[in-house]
Amino acid sequence: MVVEKLLDKAFGRDRFKKAAYALRDGIDPIAALSFVVRKNDGIVATLRFWPVKISGHDALLLGPIAVLPELQGQGYGINLMKYGLNKAKVLGHTRVVLVGDEPYYKKVGFSRDLARSLHMPGQDDESRLLASELIPGAFQGISGNITSI
Repeated sequence: MVVEKLLDKAFGRDRFKKAAYALRDGIDPIAALSFVVRKNDGIVATLRFWPVKISGHDALLLGPIAVLPELQGQGYGINLMKYGLNKAKVLGHTRVVLVGDEPYYKKVGFSRDLARSLHMPGQDDESRLLASELIPGAFQGISGNITSI
């Protein structure tokens, strides 16, 4: 599959060892929230969202998001996330989590502060666990483990 080849190129084959992948194991991404960017008859970026639970509450796991290495820094990732997050909101989703670098993901509304009471089993560096509210207050009173559905 072309998307898997792009992910291999962007993250390497060892990406399957990461904690977020354990939450995706055996579960399909949400079809209405799976996107690609095409350019010159090829896929240059991809984004998927997955259903997860946080102590029984519905949430989305964003990722992986990948852009061909030679096109990174040109806005593909940020624009794709803005599109995907807006679509998720339109579809009625309220909260999203991901693992990543806060300086990059804060550009689309993610913060460590919203995720401080969350835990992702297997995630060694929880400072990289970020969250975003698609509806203000969506994380109020939400805490605990992020689990697959």
